[in-house]
Amino acid sequence: MKKFIIPLFLMISGAVFSQVTVGASPENNNRWTFGGGIGFGFGSNNYFNISAAPRVGYRLTDDLEGGVLGSVSWQKSNSYSSTMFGVGPFLNYYIARTFFISANYQHYFINYKDKFYDFKANADEDALYLGGGYMQRIGNNSYMQIGLMYNVLWKENSSIFSSGLVPNIGFVVGL
Repeated sequence: MKKFIIPLFLMISGAVFSQVTVGASPENNNRWTFGGGIGFGFGSNNYFNISAAPRVGYRLTDDLEGGVLGSVSWQKSNSYSSTMFGVGPFLNYYIARTFFISANYQHYFINYKDKFYDFKANADEDALYLGGGYMQRIGNNSYMQIGLMYNVLWKENSSIFSSGLVPNIGFVVGL
């Protein structure tokens, strides 16, 4: 019986270990990326802001990534409060894992309450951000991204945003 079990065990273990690719790192086999950013701010009139922007991406090629990102922001001051949710697709192109060019579309849902005039409003707005930035490796397959985006759909007198220019700092794992 030993003559049958030992060779059978060796053949099975040889077949199992032959499935491992030699020389390929595990992070190169997984094409999914995860990340996002968080932020907060303080200001006059008891202004406070907190926000989060999670993202999930998929590496279409080694240098091109597409995915979906979301955002949630809550603001409060003595005179108003606001909650904003956004969701949309993004596309990033990486240049030598040092720089990136980015495009993302966001559709925002906004709930606004003016405390002084006792006014409430619900609105939505579209934004198409184009820009890019610098990437710094912070781990094996993790990066910090620092960039500048511009909302090409921004209109000065009709947008809820004060400017079309948006600086951003975020993190991505899986590149």
